[in-house]
Amino acid sequence: MSEEITHIRLTAWVHGRVQGVGFRWWTRSRALELGLVGSAGNLADGRVEVVAEGVRDNCERLLLALRSGESPGSVDHVVERWSPAKGGISGFVER
Repeated sequence: MSEEITHIRLTAWVHGRVQGVGFRWWTRSRALELGLVGSAGNLADGRVEVVAEGVRDNCERLLLALRSGESPGSVDHVVERWSPAKGGISGFVER
């Protein structure tokens, strides 16, 4: 029995001391390890916005990593939103 592999989009807003500490680079590394595409970018209010597309299980693993306490800096909390993948993205970039 084969399952159809569906891609999904995770958008996560990471709150805490996450700018200027290597957080976006760390997130990019985790995402690439999981085979995800997307971006991690600083927002003007001090948050980092992470957009990742791929298999849901791998997006969930990235979300767990963001909340793990093992990232550079200090994460207070992460707000997540799930939506259908939009596609048209290649690689994972820091913005």
